[in-house]
Amino acid sequence: MKKAFVIITILMCCSPFGVFAQRYGSVGQNSIVQFKVVNHIIFKTTVNGTFQELKGTIVFDPSRLEKSFFDVSVAVKTISTGIAMRDRDLLKEKYFNQQKYPRITIKSKTITRGEGGSSYVLDGNLTIKGITKPISFPFKAGIANGVYQFKGHFQINRMDFNVGPDNSIDKNVSIELSVTTKSL
Repeated sequence: MKKAFVIITILMCCSPFGVFAQRYGSVGQNSIVQFKVVNHIIFKTTVNGTFQELKGTIVFDPSRLEKSFFDVSVAVKTISTGIAMRDRDLLKEKYFNQQKYPRITIKSKTITRGEGGSSYVLDGNLTIKGITKPISFPFKAGIANGVYQFKGHFQINRMDFNVGPDNSIDKNVSIELSVTTKSL
């Protein structure tokens, strides 16, 4: 029994995955994606909303960024703008088409250092409604008690992803990410 434990420990330490085992985390329940977009019909009011149910994998090691990656998604069905009728409309084909495309995904290609000690830049792909576009944005990372907190901000053009057929809302959407992970 003791011999088996030693062999398993050696394999974990020598495998490419074992080295980073303490760095792996799954997306936490406290994660949220917030968005803001201007509605042109109602006196240019800002519509605020959220998505929840973030899932995926984050591997993050600030000393080995070349081995770090994000592969996370959010459930479209969780969209909330505070108005149920509008939320139901946003799930339809002309906006997010939740039946056909239930998740929005971000997958990193590279993570590099940004300006400042806890700043980084994610270069990767954003997929909405089956359309994948390159994305790059800065984010901050901090750790406390084995829990990583990632915060980032970027803008997209919703028309690049065929979200919404009309001009009643602005084409530019501001997105803020707050992602919590826990080391395994």
